[in-house]
Parts: sequence; structure tokens; C-alpha cells
Amino acid sequence: MHKAVVIGAGIAGIAVAIRLAVKGYQVEVFEANSYPGGKLSTFEQDGFRFDAGPSLFTMPHLVDDLFKLADRDPADYFRYRPLTNVCNYFFPDGIEIHGKGNPKDFAAEVKTKLGVPEKVILDYFNRSEMKYRKTKGVFLERSLHKFGTYLKKDTIIGIFNLYRLGLFHSLAQENEKRLKHPKLVQLFNRYATYNGSNPYSTPGIMSMIPHLEHGVGAAFPVGGMHAITESLVKLSKDLGVRYRLSQRVERIVVERGRAKGVQIKGNLAEADLVVSNVDIYAVYRKLMPEQKAPERILMHERSSSALIYYWGIDPFGANGASAADTQGPFSKLDLHNIFFSSNYEREFREIFEEGTVGDDPTVYINITSKYEPQDAPGGMQNWFVMVNVPSNQGQDWEHLRRHTRQCVINKISSMLRVELESHIVTENYLDPVRIEERTGSYQGALYGASSNDRMAAFFRHANFSRRIRDLYFCGGSVHPGGGIPLCLLSAKIVSDLVGPSAGSMAAGS
Repeated sequence: MHKAVVIGAGIAGIAVAIRLAVKGYQVEVFEANSYPGGKLSTFEQDGFRFDAGPSLFTMPHLVDDLFKLADRDPADYFRYRPLTNVCNYFFPDGIEIHGKGNPKDFAAEVKTKLGVPEKVILDYFNRSEMKYRKTKGVFLERSLHKFGTYLKKDTIIGIFNLYRLGLFHSLAQENEKRLKHPKLVQLFNRYATYNGSNPYSTPGIMSMIPHLEHGVGAAFPVGGMHAITESLVKLSKDLGVRYRLSQRVERIVVERGRAKGVQIKGNLAEADLVVSNVDIYAVYRKLMPEQKAPERILMHERSSSALIYYWGIDPFGANGASAADTQGPFSKLDLHNIFFSSNYEREFREIFEEGTVGDDPTVYINITSKYEPQDAPGGMQNWFVMVNVPSNQGQDWEHLRRHTRQCVINKISSMLRVELESHIVTENYLDPVRIEERTGSYQGALYGASSNDRMAAFFRHANFSRRIRDLYFCGGSVHPGGGIPLCLLSAKIVSDLVGPSAGSMAAGS
């Protein structure tokens, strides 16, 4: 039996392990942490359960596909339910918009709150879907670094439609042209943050992302986001995949131009092929520093990072409501919530040009206990509070974390008319330094390279090595990008490159 070694048990590493096991490989996954999942992990504190990383679940069919590929019923492992309300949006002047999942319902909400004709929104969603359908086969589902990709019919169609896709102007310009209303423009500019980019720089093609929420649909995994990790790990183990946790790979062993295996504690774990789910920067700098590195790719501008505050909230704290009100002062909040800044352009200038966090950041709050009360002690709530920040370039994160915390508390207190500090009963945090330490993401960037130019997709590393046979790459720092859906697609691309069955290696590596 042919053997495959996977470095890193992030979501892409787990997914590629499943795909290779289905192909007949004996798969071992080596993970430096004591737990699988990478960013998609969980922790408990004082009776509160928190998802540590990603909190939005779109394109659930990509998870289902892995169970179906293994001839298993997804419902035996994993369940989720569609969200009728994707996100609640709060603006500084008091306007609140409920982001309904159904495009028609969302358009009706926007007309009621902002007076924007429903046709404006529906036309925008139609263009979003068109961009997604014309580009998914080109940018998302195949390797951009194989000549054969450009001979495919859908690739040719995509190339001939470049002028319609928004590659030559920014997302902000696209939204200003199509939507016009400043609040609506700000709301749709936020989708640039889904890959850690700047809406005033990233190309207008990124306006395809809203289709994933309002067309394909957003969902809530039963058990929280970490249930994705747990279910896929269980599936992989059922297929014979073996996990070596707390086993840090020291280097990728290359002999005569071929990946022979990996070294752990000085010992060689041999393999017929190696797949790395490690940040591509660390692969070249730490795991095979003797190999020629693609410097242009490695030095490309990093995506944004995050400051995350994990707060256990007692709605009935010192200044809370009566026990008759089951939600207390936070009844307006849903699973996903956005509190916008008053000057979005300035906020992104501070992140990407000044390398700092301003006094008025946009704040995202995720509360899974709204859907699963057991995630918090009786009547309480588990808040995952996130602010977009620059990657770690040596800033004083202790100061920025404390200062931003107070800015967030002041902002939420003002907009919800509550003294938030008095409701926090336990807390923890994650900053770019901790993100880099725990996940290996260079500079703590959440999505590897940013997408702040129209050629960004081509600046991502390929899913295979051009110089080293039998060496492949998956995860958020390589093609097609970061976030759960793209990481799962990177695993599929690797599997397709490897070939139809064990022992069939991709040519031209």
C-alpha cells in the first residue's frame, strides 16, 4: 500500500487525508499541536464554550462531499441548519439592518430601512452569482498553475468575460457604482475581509462573495464550528487515517529531487508523497530551507489578522434587565452581528497603510449560545468579539490589545445603550502573536497573502512543487486561498493532481 504523509491537521489537512484515504493511501497526519483543527478549534473556560477561530459557515456542501466521497451518510456524522437571518448590521447613527439570507427578503429589508429600491439589491446579487459561476472553475476548483486548466471551456469563457468580472477596478468602486447608498456600499465592502483584504484595493471580482451567503446560503453547524473538525476527524479515522498529535515535523526530506518523507525528532517517516498544510512561508524557511524559495510569493503583502476577545457575558449583570427578559439588554443580537465604524476607508488605511488599529474599529460579534444554550452557563452568552487588525510587524500588541478592548467596550456600550463592562464575567483573547504561535501563520495573517491587487490569485503558491516530485500543498496560504470553503477546495485540487488511485502521481511536479 502506498503511503502519504500530511503535515498539519488544519481543515485542509484533514480533508486531503480523507481524499487520499479514499484513493487507497495509508495516511498519517503529523500535527504540532495536541489537538486537530488548526484555527478551527475550540476551548472551554468557566463553563463557557468558545469556537477559537472561524465562525461563519458557508458552502456546507463541500463538507457533505467528503462524506459522500467516502460512501457515508453525512447525517451520521454532521448536521447543520440553514440561517434565515445571516447577520445583523448596526450603524453608528442607529440604523439597524437584518441581513436576511433570502435575497428577496434582504432586498425588502434594505428598502424599508434605507429606501433603496429592491431591484438594486436583486440586480447586485444576480451579478454576484454570475461572477461566481464564471470564475469558480477557473480560480477556485482547479490549479491555476497547470497549463491544462487554460484549455478548459469554462476557463476560456472566464477569460473572455474578464471585463465583466471587475478585475480592473476595486470592490469599493464596484459597490459605489452598483449600490450608491453609502451604508449599502459599506455593508458590501465588508466582504473584502472574508479573505483579509482591503475593499479599496481588492478587485471588484470579490463581489462574488455575497452570493455564497445569500445564494448558496449560510448555515449553523450543530455543535458549533468545531463540530466540522470533529466530524471530519471521525470520518478520516474510520477510513484508517492515523493522527500523530504533538508531533512537530522538523523538515521535509528531499532526495534526488523527490520528497522522501518527513523528519520528526531526528527520525525519518518515509512516504510516497508528502502534502503540507503548513503556511507556505514556514515551509520554505523552516521545513526545507535548503531549497530555492519563491521569494516573490513569500514576500507578497500579508492579509489582515485579528484581535479576538472571548467574553463570557451575563445579560443580567450589575446593570442588567429583569429575569423576565430572557435576553436582557442584548435581545437585538443574533448569531452574527456587525457594528460598523463611522469611517470605513480610514479604518482600512489604518490597517494596511499605517499598520495599526484605530479608535473606531468595526466590531464583529458571534454568539453561538443564541442557537445552542449549552455553550454558556444558564441564561448567559458566549461572545466571540473580533476586530480586523494588521498582521504582526513588531507592533506593541499588549498596548493595542488593551486600547482596542476599551474602544470596543465603549462602542458597544454606546450603540446598545448598556454598560458592557459590568456584564463580562470571564475573558480570554487571541492576537496576531498568539495566532502565529498556535497556527504557524506567518505574521499571524489569517489568510496568508492578501488579495489587494487584481493579480493576487496568481501570487498564491501552487498546490504542487515544480522542483520536487511528490510534494503538494494545501491550506489557506496557497491556491485558492483562505477560509473554510477555499481550504476544502485546495484539498480537492491536491487530490485531483495526485491522480485517480494510490500510486498514480501527478506529472510535471
